[in-house]
Amino acid sequence: MHIVLASSSPRRNLLLTSAGFTLKVIAPHIDETVRDGEAPEDYVKRLAKEKSDVKGLDGSKVVVAADTTVVLDSEILGKPANEEEARAMLGSLSGRQHEVLTGFAVRRAHFLHVEVVKTKVVFRHLTAQEIESYVNTKEPLDKAGAYGIQGIGSSLIDQIHGSFTNVIGLPLKEVLEAIHYAQKA
Repeated sequence: MHIVLASSSPRRNLLLTSAGFTLKVIAPHIDETVRDGEAPEDYVKRLAKEKSDVKGLDGSKVVVAADTTVVLDSEILGKPANEEEARAMLGSLSGRQHEVLTGFAVRRAHFLHVEVVKTKVVFRHLTAQEIESYVNTKEPLDKAGAYGIQGIGSSLIDQIHGSFTNVIGLPLKEVLEAIHYAQKA
């Protein structure tokens, strides 16, 4: 089945193609600034919904969009702006539990499903040297919370409670269910 993926994320692309879909990728261009007083759940839901509103498609196309963020003590940790910010994020996550929230939207004609999936992740205690070594890989620089669980960053994790693919960037089980319903709409 053909899906329009409204995301430039190579990880989301890989997850959906691994599930057997053929993708047309359209990189969305929206303002991802957190609004004053916006709760993390509302933030990822809003972005997913906005990204899924792809113009110029016929109504038969199923569009999948998502946004993932890391939340520590109610604070959204987006992608670090630089290595210094990555070090600070990793230091704040060290030895602590945080949540990974992915808001996703599946859209087809008049059908729209928007949902948020939460996964709890516990980091092991990290030394300053471990943080520095990881930052030097450059892996943390384009990922929410400054780590990627599908890469070298998996070595930072002590426990995960919930969807592994959610932490990668797309809760595959829930997205596949929504795609199934969209096909019937």
